[in-house]
Amino acid sequence: MSVTRPVPRVALESLQRQRLAGPASGADGRVTKYEHRLQEVYNFDRREIAILCVLLLRGAQTPGELRSRTERMYRFEELEDVLSTIDKLSQRAPPLMAVLPRQPGTKESRYMHLFSGEAPAVEVATDGRASFSPGDDRVTLLESEVAQLRKEVAEMREQLAAFRKQFE
Repeated sequence: MSVTRPVPRVALESLQRQRLAGPASGADGRVTKYEHRLQEVYNFDRREIAILCVLLLRGAQTPGELRSRTERMYRFEELEDVLSTIDKLSQRAPPLMAVLPRQPGTKESRYMHLFSGEAPAVEVATDGRASFSPGDDRVTLLESEVAQLRKEVAEMREQLAAFRKQFE
């Protein structure tokens, strides 16, 4: 019988292997407390921290949304300051931010962090419009798998019918 560890423990161990989290210094020793170590690993400045915090908490944002929502952590004077910080985060190796394609009816592109992997792919519908939503990717994948399975079942039925005909 195998023993599985709780998901939070596995996640914490993964973060520790990457040096992104570790035991908090100055803990009283009764219970181990942990802290993030992103600043130590990535050496972010205050602008970068502000933008990444908002993206991690709120998801994809436009530069204007980032400027207004980071106000309490860092005050960007101009929208260009936000864009240059976004560009700096995008130019890192590996990149920490990506631009998402503009959705129909919107005038600004949105940006997302890449800590959880690459940006989702954009799908183009039959009417030529791009559709994007992280949740939609999973549904679209499942729908395509169901369609593929239906096709395989139909082919198997045809093969079975042809096989039966041989014995009639």
